[in-house]
Parts: sequence; C-alpha cells; structure tokens
Amino acid sequence: MAEHHHLPPEHPDHHHHKGGRKGVYADDVKPGSRGRSRYSYYYGGYGDGGGGGAVRALCFAVLVLLLAVGITLLVLYVVYRPSHPTFAVTSAAVLDLYNATASTNNNAAAAGAAPAALLAASFQFTLVLGNPRGRSAARYDRLEAYVAYHGEALTAPTPMPPLAQDAGTAVATAPVLGAGVGGPPVPVSPDAAAALATDVANAVLPLRVVLLGRVRFVHGPFHRGWHSLYARCDVLLGVRKIGGTGAATGGGGGVPQAPILGDPNCNVDM
Repeated sequence: MAEHHHLPPEHPDHHHHKGGRKGVYADDVKPGSRGRSRYSYYYGGYGDGGGGGAVRALCFAVLVLLLAVGITLLVLYVVYRPSHPTFAVTSAAVLDLYNATASTNNNAAAAGAAPAALLAASFQFTLVLGNPRGRSAARYDRLEAYVAYHGEALTAPTPMPPLAQDAGTAVATAPVLGAGVGGPPVPVSPDAAAALATDVANAVLPLRVVLLGRVRFVHGPFHRGWHSLYARCDVLLGVRKIGGTGAATGGGGGVPQAPILGDPNCNVDM
C-alpha cells in the first residue's frame, strides 16, 4: 500500500510576526470586511461622504478669489495712483507797487486815527497748472490767487474761473492780482513796508504767489472726490524804482514785464 504523506498542520501562530503582532491578511483589506475600519484611520476613511474634500475645495476657491481681488486692486493703484498737479509761474508783470502810507496817514492824522502802513500793489502772473496723470482728466473749482510778501498779503484774493484739462496736459491762465492801477492800498506791517522799500531799492523783489481751490480727477465713469488745493511759488522779480514815491515797476512802456530771476520754487499740497 502506498504510503500517504501528510504535511503537519499549520500552527495557528505560523503567520504571526515576531513579538506577537498579527500579520495582514487579504481578507482584512477586502471591501465589507472588518479590516476596513482598522485601516481607515490611516488612509482617511471611506465613510466621511466627501465632506473634507468639499471644505478644501471651498477654501481653495476663496483663496483664489482673494488673490484675484488683490491683483486687481494693485493694477488699479498702479494705473490710477494718486499724483499731485504741478504748478509753475512762467512770467510776471508789476502793474502797480508803491507805498501809499504818507498820503493816507495825512488823512488819518487829520481825523485823529493812528497811522498805518499801506501798500498799493497790482501784478499779473502767468500761472501754469499741469496734470501729470496720463489717464485721468482734472477739474479745478473755487480757485483764487493772491500775492504775499514776508508772510503778509500784498493783494486781496482774486477769484478765478473754473478750469478743466485733459489727461497729461497743462493749462495756463494770466490773472491780474490786486485792485489794478490806482486801486485801494492794502494794510501791511511797518516792518514789511520798510523791507519792501529796501528790496525795491536793490532791484530784487521776493514774492510768493499762492493759488487756492479744489481739484478732482475724472476717468470715464469714475469720478474721484474733491480735494483741497494749496499751490505756491516763491519767485524773485527784477524791479526798478521810479520817481520819488517809492514806486516800482518791471520796465517801461506798455505792460511792465518783470524778469523772473532763477527758477521759482513751487510746491503743491492736496
């Protein structure tokens, strides 16, 4: 009779790892087996219904939206970034400038009033406003200009009409500042009157031309709000004294043009 050879039965722990830990069987990873819950902890699980993926997708969409908004705002700022208008004085004329204190004080003394220092002044300046914005037009309103000397006004503020300019252009205006020839004098301090007489005698007159108002920038349907405008130029004028009353002028005949010495120092605040 042929002998039958039988393999010895497998020991129950034959497939166990050393240290008593159970090995991984194929049945453990079959769908529906008990082993699924054992490994779902390590691989994210199968029973969350996709909720974690939806949250991640929502966060990614919000992040992309915020990034797009930030890039758009940056581009708009670069294109329409704020920039102040420019201001310049290109020519000047002294129409009238003399000390009217003597004649006025005679009248004041007769009336028993205290003497005062008075100056009669009238100028004409060519003022140039520039719009450096290449994509926005500028609108100016409530403009008025005056001339100051040593911090004191030589002329009363002169109203000016509204101005409009296209993008990247300049507009010039030549207002007469002061009451005109023979106009009423302006009260100043005695120190200012004495300093002005000295400067006229030296044929160099430092003045400040001030322009006040408001400005707004317009680009198509977009209208920015109004901004207050404070522009000023410090200029040196070449003048000469005429007659014996302390009168000064820039030249003889016609409109007395006064040469501007050096480059005016101009600034604009908004």
